[in-house]
Amino acid sequence: MAASIDCPRRPRHRAAARGGHRAAVPVRADGRVPLTAVLLLVLAALAGCGAGTGTRTPDAPVPTAQAGGPPGIADPAQGRAAAGTEARPPARLPGLGPRTLAWIPQNARQVLVVTGRDRDANRSEAVLYEHTGSGWEAGPAWPARNALRGWTDDHWAGDLRSPIGVYTLTDAGGLLPDPGTAMPYDRSDGFSVSGTGFEGEPLEGSFDYVVAIDYNRQPGTTPLDLTRPRGADRGGGIWLHVDHQGPTQGCVSLEKHHMRELLRALDPTRHPVVVMGDIDSLSE
Repeated sequence: MAASIDCPRRPRHRAAARGGHRAAVPVRADGRVPLTAVLLLVLAALAGCGAGTGTRTPDAPVPTAQAGGPPGIADPAQGRAAAGTEARPPARLPGLGPRTLAWIPQNARQVLVVTGRDRDANRSEAVLYEHTGSGWEAGPAWPARNALRGWTDDHWAGDLRSPIGVYTLTDAGGLLPDPGTAMPYDRSDGFSVSGTGFEGEPLEGSFDYVVAIDYNRQPGTTPLDLTRPRGADRGGGIWLHVDHQGPTQGCVSLEKHHMRELLRALDPTRHPVVVMGDIDSLSE
């Protein structure tokens, strides 16, 4: 097991997704469908394939990304109306090309840039940029790891690649108590993990601190929520979490003390996002 709750690969069932699966419906001799059968069909349609434990929240509307845009950001200028004329950034951020910059919401005042060494590499670097009002200020460069096989702009569950794109950061949690973050924080034993990773390294403690990356998830819920608005086959459970000294299934990992620093720095009122991908993709 590698440190990610990215769902295991399942058949994509693309034809079934277009036409849907039709369940057998019992019909009485008089041709009428029993009311109980109708209710069961309605409940099944509402449940979909993203139900998890606990109370299920309704799926978020699936964003329609602009041409060439990443899943998860529907409008590259999102937040402009809410923030009024002051929603000017981002202007320039080191290493990011015009296409990537256009994906970043204009109300974002905190941008964590995770840059992979190349498309197939599982080593990367993370830098938190904060807008001071006059420009972007860079924090220290933190070593990071990503998925075993590198990066992809077409992520599927189990492909062992991290999704390229720009994603909001709205929710945090972990096995350990809140280290002092302003983000909603879910302290839960559900973040316990055991076993070994791809290189035989122990995974225990990997989820001591977690920030959910809003790829194919319902923002505003615990990172443990299993809702997958784009379908389970597109993966999920993509987190920032504690490095276990090996590549991940799809997440981005940082050293434990850097995860604590990140959690203490992130501020929901500054609309933090993560920009992640290999160096060549982010420079476009």
